[in-house]
Amino acid sequence: MQKTALIVGISGVIGRALAEQLTGEGWRVYGLSRGRGEVPAGCISLIADLTDDQAVITALRDITPDALFFSVWARQQNEQANIRVNGAMVKNVIHALGERLRGAHVALVTGMKHYLGPFEAYGKGNVPVTPFREEQGRQQVENFYYAQEDEVFAGAEKYGFRWSVHRPHTIIGYALGNAMNMGLTLAVYATLCKEKGWPFIFPGSPEQWNGVSDVTDADVLAEQLSWAAQSPNAANADFNAVNGDVFRWNWLWPKLADYFGIEPADYPTSMLPLEGRMQEAATAWRDIAQRYHLRENDVSKLASWWHTDADLGRPMEAFADMSKSRKAGFTGYRCTLDSFMTLFDRLREEHIIPR
Repeated sequence: MQKTALIVGISGVIGRALAEQLTGEGWRVYGLSRGRGEVPAGCISLIADLTDDQAVITALRDITPDALFFSVWARQQNEQANIRVNGAMVKNVIHALGERLRGAHVALVTGMKHYLGPFEAYGKGNVPVTPFREEQGRQQVENFYYAQEDEVFAGAEKYGFRWSVHRPHTIIGYALGNAMNMGLTLAVYATLCKEKGWPFIFPGSPEQWNGVSDVTDADVLAEQLSWAAQSPNAANADFNAVNGDVFRWNWLWPKLADYFGIEPADYPTSMLPLEGRMQEAATAWRDIAQRYHLRENDVSKLASWWHTDADLGRPMEAFADMSKSRKAGFTGYRCTLDSFMTLFDRLREEHIIPR
């Protein structure tokens, strides 16, 4: 029989990759979102404000999923508000489905901030030694990831479903209008540098420039989520989800520059975050979009300067161990350079950046 999946946050970079993975495997895929983004082809769109429990109940009244996937968050002004809002979104969906989840699988996507702490508290907790391992547990700081996990755990106890938690690093994949999209942001940044003659400066910290890092290809994460929903070895477990290789930005940055036909700048004497340097980006991008007939002329719908600054500005080395997944049977892998090149190629094909 055909399996049914419900993806909460289907229009984001993770949700889109997962939808493509599951439809390719023959699943019937429903996507629950606020309706602000395009739903992947072949999926059934459900629209609701996830913070409105009655709206969620109404939207899901006819759905009985074999697997429920959460890849959703809404940025708030502080972590207390993040906990309240983002925890409630998970709770509302689980309670709306209730007994229909009995025997199903529920997967929650969080991330490396499980180990690092939230944006406003990076490095303020006892950051574990790299590579991060699942057994290292939670930091002693407030974190909406933990609130979302607790809602999944409580729901599993009440409704009898199995669960998995997935912790990717920075996601590299295709999506538009996403608040956490470093690959697209760097593509836009490099295009602006090429067209305007701006220096292609690494905007982050010396620790990130020189230290070991990793990223997560959205397709690898989608493969892991699909595996976890079907493998007995993934029941009631947390997993890191990264490409499986590591790199240093001082090696990768010149290779990204080479793709766009520009020269990489030397590392600056102090950090130069993108958000403070991209004041002219909106006007410049409109001109570029018009000249090359691009699909989107609003740079704010493409680039997330603040999030890329947060990722690359970390004052510590950050990469994750994949041994737990490997031992459980998941062997997905991507070369990180290929992840970026594949994304850039698709952005050109879709007329998001110039060819």
